[in-house]
Amino acid sequence: MTRVFNFSAGPAMLPEPVLEQARDEMLDWNGTGMSVMEMSHRGKAFMSIAEAAERDLRVLMGIPDDYKVLFLQGGASAQFAMVPMNLLRGRTRVDYVNTGAWSGKAIAEARRFADVNVVATGEDSGFNAIPAFESWQRTDDAAYLHYTPNETIGGVEFHWIPDTGDVPLVADMSSTILSRPVDVSRYGVIYAGAQKNIGPAGLTIAIVREDLIGEVVPSTPTMFDYKTHAESGSMYNTPPTYGWYLAGLVFKWLLGMGGLEAMAGINRRKAEKLYAAIDGSDFYTNPVNPACRSWMNVPFTLANPDLDGEFLKEAAALGLTTLKGHRSVGGMRASIYNAMPEAGVSALVDFMADFEQRKG
Repeated sequence: MTRVFNFSAGPAMLPEPVLEQARDEMLDWNGTGMSVMEMSHRGKAFMSIAEAAERDLRVLMGIPDDYKVLFLQGGASAQFAMVPMNLLRGRTRVDYVNTGAWSGKAIAEARRFADVNVVATGEDSGFNAIPAFESWQRTDDAAYLHYTPNETIGGVEFHWIPDTGDVPLVADMSSTILSRPVDVSRYGVIYAGAQKNIGPAGLTIAIVREDLIGEVVPSTPTMFDYKTHAESGSMYNTPPTYGWYLAGLVFKWLLGMGGLEAMAGINRRKAEKLYAAIDGSDFYTNPVNPACRSWMNVPFTLANPDLDGEFLKEAAALGLTTLKGHRSVGGMRASIYNAMPEAGVSALVDFMADFEQRKG
C-alpha cells in the first residue's frame, strides 16, 4: 500500500500513527472485545476515552478551568447560529469581521438573529488582506465580536488576536486550531469543525467561557443551547463517539510531538518553504498580502492557467493529490495542516520546480 500526500482542505490527512492505532483497536479496544463504534456512550469504557480526550485538549491548549469544552455535532455551520442564540443575552447588536467566504457565511446566519455590524471587510482587496485593526468600526454595545482567524478558501490568516476589551471575542478556528499555541483566555468562544486538524468530519468542538452559558434567545432549540451540553458532559444525546475517540488519539499524538509549540515550529517551516518556492518563481503566484498569509491553506495560480489540468494530473501521478483550488478562486490550493509531514511539502516544492522547468 502506498499512501499519498493529501493536500485536501478537509476532510484532511490524519497522522499515520493515529490511523495505525485505530486500525489495531478496531475490533477490540483495550480488551473490551468490541470496537469503540459499538460502545455505549455512557459506559465506563467510552467515558474513560471521552475524559482523557478532554483532559489532553485542556493541556494542549492551556484551557482555563472556567471554560467548558463541548464535543458537539453540526460542524462550524451550526455554530454560526448557536453563537448568536447563546451570546446575545438581551442585546441586539453584534460585530463581525468579514475576511472571506466563511466569515461571510457566519454573517449571513447571524443576521437571522441580530443586527450585524460589519466592523471591517477585506472585500476591497479581493479578500487578499485583513483590514488594519485601527480602521475597524466597532459597536459600543455589541454582544460580541466574531472573526475567522483563518479563511480556508482564500488563504488569509490573522497572525494576531483582536483586542476587544470587555466585549466577548468569538473565533471560528476550524482550519487553524491546534496549529500553534493560542491564549484561550482572550476569547469568549472558540469553535472548530474537526475535519482539518482534530479528526474526522462529524465532530465539532466548542470552548465556551462559563459566564456566557445559560441565557439563550427565546425559542432556542434544546440542542442549540450550550447549557444543555455543558450540564450533560456533551452526552445529552448520543455524541459522535468514534470521532471523539479519534480526536483523543490526535491529541495524544500532538502531546507526543512536543505540544503546540513544537507543532508551530513545524508548521512555520512548511509554510515558509512553500511560499519561498512560489515567491522565487515567475511561474507561480500567491495573491495574498504576505503579512496575512495562511500557514494552513496556500492558494497559488500558474502563469498559464491552460496548464492547470496538466499540473494536477502530473502531481496526482506522483502521489500529490487534491491540489485543485476552490471553485470560487480557481488555480491550486495546498492545505498543509498538522498531519501533512514536511516531506510532503518538500515533494510538492520539488515537483513545482520540475514542472516549471519543463513548462515555463
